[in-house]
Formats: sequence, structure tokens, C-alpha cells
Amino acid sequence: MLTVAALAVSGFTALSSAARAADADLAKNGGFEAGLDSWSCTANSGTAVKSPVHGGSSALQATPAGNDYAQCAQTVTVQPNSQYSLAGYVRGSYVYLGASGTGTTDVSTWTQSAPDWQQLTTSFRTGPSTTKVTIYTHGWYATGAYYADDISLIGPAGTVGQPPATPTGLTAGTVTSSSVALSWSAVTGATSYAIYRDGVKVQTASGTSATVSGLSAATAYSFQVTAVNDAGESAKSTAVTATTSTGSGPTSGLPTHALVGYLHASFANGSGYTRLADVPDSWDVIDLAFGEPTSATSGDIRFNRCPVSECANVESDADFKAAIKAKQAAGKKVLISIGGANGQVQLTTTAARDTFVSSVSNIIDTYGLDGLDIDFEGHSLSLDASDTNFKSPTTPVVVNLIAALKTLKAKYGAKFVLSMAPETFFVQMGYQFYGTGKFGGQDPRCGAYLPVIYALRDDLTLLHVQDYNSGPIMGLDNQYHTMGGADFHIAMTDMLLTGFPVAGDTTNMFPALRPDQIAIGMPASVNAGNGYVAPAEVTKTLDCLTKKVSCGSYATHGTWPTLRGLMTWSINWDRYSNWEFQKTFDGYFG
Repeated sequence: MLTVAALAVSGFTALSSAARAADADLAKNGGFEAGLDSWSCTANSGTAVKSPVHGGSSALQATPAGNDYAQCAQTVTVQPNSQYSLAGYVRGSYVYLGASGTGTTDVSTWTQSAPDWQQLTTSFRTGPSTTKVTIYTHGWYATGAYYADDISLIGPAGTVGQPPATPTGLTAGTVTSSSVALSWSAVTGATSYAIYRDGVKVQTASGTSATVSGLSAATAYSFQVTAVNDAGESAKSTAVTATTSTGSGPTSGLPTHALVGYLHASFANGSGYTRLADVPDSWDVIDLAFGEPTSATSGDIRFNRCPVSECANVESDADFKAAIKAKQAAGKKVLISIGGANGQVQLTTTAARDTFVSSVSNIIDTYGLDGLDIDFEGHSLSLDASDTNFKSPTTPVVVNLIAALKTLKAKYGAKFVLSMAPETFFVQMGYQFYGTGKFGGQDPRCGAYLPVIYALRDDLTLLHVQDYNSGPIMGLDNQYHTMGGADFHIAMTDMLLTGFPVAGDTTNMFPALRPDQIAIGMPASVNAGNGYVAPAEVTKTLDCLTKKVSCGSYATHGTWPTLRGLMTWSINWDRYSNWEFQKTFDGYFG
């Protein structure tokens, strides 16, 4: 009996060893040495970092934000009725590791606090018909970034078959100054397709067409496509070359590099009143601040010049109008800026829209102005919960504003100057969040300028986002950037010139704007607003974006020597600070 038992145990051991010999690590790129290849992170929350790492040279960093807990996952091919062990090393607070779609009981394990690398392990058995399992790691809401590394899934490999054939028939279709439309023939067995631009994978598609956005004008690009299934990726297709259009846009009448500033025309505040005639010739665009509504929803905009009781040195209406004509004769543009911190404008009805057009036209005609600046802040723009597509907005305040601006542009023609000065919350924050979000609960103002900019992109003369009075904003490197140095301006401007997926959806890209449409918004002095940067940091910003030098840790996605220039709040505050901002601009561009 002992002999039989010994033989039985020996036989069991032999069978177990043979089974274990067939096991393999099925997790692809579990050490993140190839970046996020094979992994998909919600809301663009993840990135590969070089420190801290557990093994190798890279690890995953993922940052929960808003209603997203930064899940990164991959789907693995497995065998039915088989045992699997899942393990990985993590750092951070409330970090989870798990598997779903097991066909039996989905599993997860977590740690409440891991100040250093801690291994998490769990195991599961697949169901009788399970051939795919999703493994994942995630953090928890508002708990900060977490890290993961060396994730493994040990067990018998599933049958994955062969990668699909190489796609054929790749063709370039509609070309704009910032995008190229591609199409190709379907490949049997392909579950998705990968698009390559100049040899680098830039996006994926579920069907046989895609539009690659965020391109530079008048530039040649080479495109290829591959077919993908569970077994892998095909070879790249034959390349097709397409050149984007010049995208010159409407004639602006501006110099190649322009200095834009707001002039306190209806109030003084601590900087004092500056007469329009006393504004130095360095200022190419002068935005008169501000035209304000009679009530938030009236659409009736009035421009009231600063009273003598507040501005003792204010000029007469006749002198003010004469100064406008003199500036224009010198090649300068004088605009009326609508809104500001106190001027909430909500065009909730078509009647308000029409009143907006007529009242703004009256201001432009009365003073003989060159155009209009939209400086809607606060709660002027907010998206309805059902409004989820920036390319086809449905929210009345957004739809009516777009219609009003198009009407004004059509009325005054090609020389009409249209600029916008949104806050970062309404533009770049749209990279992470848009409106209330899929699950609700987000601030409905998030990204609310995007549909306006998109709809007017061919009519827009200048976009100068206020890179000040801003909280931290995530850039295209998936890192948060804060005010106070060149890095913030570089990252925020790169997003506008490169384009970005809205709310992390790579199938819904906000397209790049032309560099001649972009001026960088900065405070003129420490008194003007939070986010002031010294002249040396202004120079670094311009060097990086126009020459790709002095960029620091942020890697831009291009070089834009035709970047239009700088905008500041405000001309008055710059005069108060001995024209420091103006001198920096003049010293750089000559």
C-alpha cells in the first residue's frame, strides 16, 4: 500500500510539473518598458515613468481625477477551465489589482497604503467557455497618483491564431490645414486598425477609415496602417503621402508677431487710467475693456467709458475716437472686448442672440472699431448634461453665441478681427473632462469654449487663452502643470498647436489651430494676476515654442516659428510696472 501510495504521489507530482511547465506569463508589457503598449488607461490617466520603478527602467503612473479612478487594463487570451495567478507590484494609496470576465468569480486585491513597492497577488479559475480575461489596476477617487510595475498573469496560454493580413488600398481623402482623412480596404479577421504617421503609431480605428488631426499646415506626412487582432499586428501597409493645405485663414492685417493688450477703458482700478493716445506703438492689438450686458441674459451689450469721478484724466469722447483713428492709421487694431470677470453674458434665447448682434454692432460702428474680443468668464458658458459632442453642440448659450459671431463676421467681412480670451478651465481642461461627463457630477463649464472655438476656427483671428488665475492643468504628457514658469505656458500652448482628444476620447479630437492664430496670455506684472512669470521665463517660453530650445522637461510636439505672439492683462498694469512686458516682447521680436 505504501508503494502504491508512493507511486500515486509520484505520478501526481509528475503531472503537476508537466502542467506547470506549460504555464507562461501572459501579461504583455507587464513592466511598462514599452510605455503603455498593450495597456489602455481611462481618461488618458496613465503614463510610463522612469522613477520610481520596481524592476527594469519603467513603471506605470496613473492619476485618478474627478469621476475617474485611473484604471489601466489589457485583455489576455486564456484557456477555459484553467487556473491563473495574477501578481504585480504597486505603490500609493488605495491601489487595486484584479481580473474581470473570468467566467467564474472575478477577483481583485488591494492595499490601503503602500509607501514603497508592495506585491499584490490573487488567483482565479476560468469558466468552461472563457477565452479572454481582462486584467487591470486602478486607484481610487481623489487619492493622488499610484504606481504599478512588473504585472504578471501566470497560466496556460490560450489559442490566439495568426495576426491578420496587411491592409491594402490605403488612400488619402479630404485634406485640411490640420488634418488628413484616410481610408483602406477591410481585412478578414481584423478587430481594429492602427494608424502610423511618419512611422509612429498615432491612433487606432475600429472601422476602415480615420481622420488624423493635429497636423501642421503646409506639411507633408507619410501614413501607413496595420490590421490588429488578438494574435497581434500585421505588417504595415504601403505608405501614402499627403500634404496639408496652407491654412492661411482670413487676412488679419497683423504683423508676423503681435503684442496684444487689454486697456482699462471703462474703469481704473489700482493701475490708474491710461489714455488710448498714450499707449506705445509696440501694442499691435488693443482690446478695450469691457463691454458688459445690461443683465446676464439680455444680450444687450453697453460700452460705458470710465467716468471722470473714477478716472480724473479720462479723455473726451471726441479725443477717444480720434485716438482710435490714429492707432488704425498706424496699422494697429482696436477691438471691443465683451465680458470680463464681472460681465456675465448668457445668450439663452434667440432674442438675446439678436440683441447681442445689434448692440455689439452699434458699439463697433459708433467708435469705428476693427472687431470683437470674446472674454466670457465665470458662468457665461455652461454645457447642458445632454450636450456631449463639441463638434455638434446643442446647449442654447453655446449655439446662440456661435450664430451671433458668425453673423457679425459675415456683416463686417474678411477684415473683421475676432479674438477670444478663455480661461484654461474652458479649453485645456477639456483634455480630461467635458461638461458634466458620462456619469454626471463634473462641472458643466469644463471645456465649454471648445465648441465655440471649433465652430469659428476658420474665422478666428486670435486665440489667447488666459494662462493665469488657473489651477493645475494636465498637459499632453499626462502630467499636471502649474503656473509660475515657462513650463506652464509651453505645455498649454503645445496643446492648442498639436490638438488633443476631448475627455480622453481618441476618436474625438479637438484639431490643432494655426500658429498664426495663437498668442500666449500672461499677466503683465505681479499686481495683474496670479501666474506672473519673469522676463527670463517669457523668453524661455518663446525659445521653446518657436525654436525648440530651452524647453525644460516638457517635450513639445513641434516647432512653430510663426507663433503670433503674446497677450497680457493689461496695458495699464504694464505701464504701472515701467513697461516690463512690452520691453520683453520688443527685445525678443525686435
